[in-house]
Amino acid sequence: MRHFTVLRVYPSVTLPTLRSIGRTASLHMQVLSAFARIVLFVGLALTLAACSQFAGDNRHNIPLGKSVIDRLSAIGSSPSAPMVIRVYKQSSELEVWKQTSSGQYALFKVYPICKWSGALGPKIKEGDHQSPEGFYDVTPALMNPKSAYWLSFNVGFPNKFDQAWGRTGTNLMVHGDCKSVGCFAMTDEGIKEIYALAREAFKGGNRSFQLQLLPFRMTEANLTAHASSPHAAFWANLKEGTDLFDAARKPPAWDVCEKRYVFNRNSPNSAPLNALGQCPSLTSTFAVADL
Repeated sequence: MRHFTVLRVYPSVTLPTLRSIGRTASLHMQVLSAFARIVLFVGLALTLAACSQFAGDNRHNIPLGKSVIDRLSAIGSSPSAPMVIRVYKQSSELEVWKQTSSGQYALFKVYPICKWSGALGPKIKEGDHQSPEGFYDVTPALMNPKSAYWLSFNVGFPNKFDQAWGRTGTNLMVHGDCKSVGCFAMTDEGIKEIYALAREAFKGGNRSFQLQLLPFRMTEANLTAHASSPHAAFWANLKEGTDLFDAARKPPAWDVCEKRYVFNRNSPNSAPLNALGQCPSLTSTFAVADL
């Protein structure tokens, strides 16, 4: 009786029907499983794209514009020629100098600095929000094509001088945007051209370019105006190097001894000086850094 009662209550649920339902459910599960895998794959791809926003981005290889190349040619230079960058905090300016066919350097262009941080004076320690000052050498390893601030390059802080004084700090950059916590922000438009000029100089076989980070234009008048600053002696030391550049129109070879900068004191091929040791005599000088 129970068998016949079940048949009357569920007259349409036959064995073939149950099998069909099972096959349909299995198919639906396969479809859902495949859909889930697709969703997971897409989600993973989006996550990776978010973490690596520069995937496939070629911004660091954008060629220099014709107007830039024409202007370089007008001063007797080329994209592959050596370069020097000078930064002045007080006037918020960055200068790019390029070597010309004469062997001397000529001013190529002055770029406005959108923002730098801190006050006039060197960076002392990590977290002081101070933009650095001094002489630095930027190498290809310091170029950052995947910067969160469009493009950037590390200034090389702390250098030999900074280390001799126990100064600390990391990731001090010249970059795009207009935000600075110890860096020099050039805006995206500015860093595009500056980065490309540096890139092409490296492609030309140059191993580095000199970066002079200065508080102001190193004139006697400016030093006199800041004579009461605790950094006056440091700035006078920097002026020794900038004066050599201004006179010869060539970047001086810099090194450190007795915890101060010295310029053109040793051959580019000789051993580096001891930053804490005695400085060599001025028996011989060398006019240009081995770039």
